[in-house]
Amino acid sequence: MQKGKVYLVGAGPGDPKLITVYGMECIQKADVITYDRLVNSELLQHAKAGAELIFCGKLPGKHALIQEQINQLLIDKALEGKIVTRLKGGDPFVFGRGGEEAEILREQGIEFEIVPGITAGVAAPAYAGIPVTHRDHASSFAIVTAHGRAQKETDHLNWDSLAKGIDTIAFYMGVGNLPYICRKLIENGKLPNTPVAIIQWGTTSSQKTVTGNLKTIEEIAKNERISHPAIILVGKVVTMREKINWFEEQLIPV
Repeated sequence: MQKGKVYLVGAGPGDPKLITVYGMECIQKADVITYDRLVNSELLQHAKAGAELIFCGKLPGKHALIQEQINQLLIDKALEGKIVTRLKGGDPFVFGRGGEEAEILREQGIEFEIVPGITAGVAAPAYAGIPVTHRDHASSFAIVTAHGRAQKETDHLNWDSLAKGIDTIAFYMGVGNLPYICRKLIENGKLPNTPVAIIQWGTTSSQKTVTGNLKTIEEIAKNERISHPAIILVGKVVTMREKINWFEEQLIPV
């Protein structure tokens, strides 16, 4: 039997219209679609009749399938000769474990393609009226995972370089570690009044944005009941929201 092929596809940040043209083509031609928790379910409506849809989502501490099972699933379906679309929120190579899956597929001699997607660290701020770079405010931008950082043995971030060398920082998976993030940035040189935004469910109709600074954002987020999924954005660019906020204005009934 001829081996199938796997497409590792970025589904974009939430708004289904933000998937790429090629990403949509991969959905439409797939025999099997394995999809993550943050993939907008509207995208699955474009699957062809008879396509097998398999949920592989992960909540903190609750995994429908562990990563090793997902890897094996991709291998097994491809060995059956199937066209498999592995649909991931955002971009498959930005905290999506796409690199690991590609490695496994290569080791097994299975053909694959990488289909980039728009990542939330850029898209969510854009929908909140915040450019991640700006001639007057930011010439550098970093994407950082904040998951598990509060455990000292798992924190390998160079906080000194982040605080002193990067103008705009987007933290993924960081709401639960917000106090730790703010404290580490201040300890390593960021001013306490550095602007911060947290964007929950970015690019979707449920989007909610709160702003403050490194000293105040923890209390603000608590009062507003901000939870995951959310992007934490740190930097002067956050002040641009006052001028160019657009998306959330459309969500408020007139």
